Amino acid sequence: MNNLKQKALEISRLYKKNPKIESILLAGSVSRHWQDEHSDIELHILWSEPPTDQNRQHPIKEANGSILSYHPYEEEEWSESYLTNDGVKLEISSFLTGSVQRIIDEVMIHNETDYDKQCIAASFHYGESLYGEANINVLKNQLVHYPVDLSKTMILENLHLGNQWHNRQALLDRQDWVMLYSVICAVQMKLLGLLFGLNNMYVHHPSFKWMKQSIGQMSKKPDNLYERLADILTGNPENSLKELTVLLTESIALVEGHYPGLITSELKNSLEYSK
Repeated sequence: MNNLKQKALEISRLYKKNPKIESILLAGSVSRHWQDEHSDIELHILWSEPPTDQNRQHPIKEANGSILSYHPYEEEEWSESYLTNDGVKLEISSFLTGSVQRIIDEVMIHNETDYDKQCIAASFHYGESLYGEANINVLKNQLVHYPVDLSKTMILENLHLGNQWHNRQALLDRQDWVMLYSVICAVQMKLLGLLFGLNNMYVHHPSFKWMKQSIGQMSKKPDNLYERLADILTGNPENSLKELTVLLTESIALVEGHYPGLITSELKNSLEYSK
């Protein structure tokens, strides 16, 4: 839908009437100009104090919305989704401003790799202020310089592929297809996590939604990465395992070129082991 940005501005006006709301951020695909015909609007609402159910539901009523989901306070967040009367879906995430600041501190100072927290950091880094720009900019400015230690931590954590990767040849020989492809998908996600870290990019979705667009923004990556990842999932499984192994080797070479000595010989040997 071409008017999602305009609709986001319209809906934000309903929210900013509440004096407890300090800022409103447009997040997700619309904020990054990646939207398509399947996209919805993601808004992050920052509150000075916890919202009541009435606070959360009043803008929905004003928009003549129909609630699709409604969740209590969980993991530092209140969330709901609803459809407006003209069929636009809204995904609302509400936070205390202090909670977002704490999460950003965990990512930037303590090298937090938890993807739920990285996603919040990504939303504020890439998102667009619709209200309370000064408050939003305070948070955005803290995310400008991706920490070197976070980059290294993302790389090393994602190089631990687990015992199932070691069993990949056995899974192929036994034709245990469901388990094999679950391993392939898991390792692809590990590879993407490594490359996000290497490219100083905050992970914006725990399952790497918008993969093609994200890969397009990477400057350090194996050649034809998106096409090769797609072929791994659609091609002959024996070839897919070989190609995934090659991609890992190429990605490790990129890491070693950027961070010499980061990957130990023991870790490299573990990645190559198969039984």
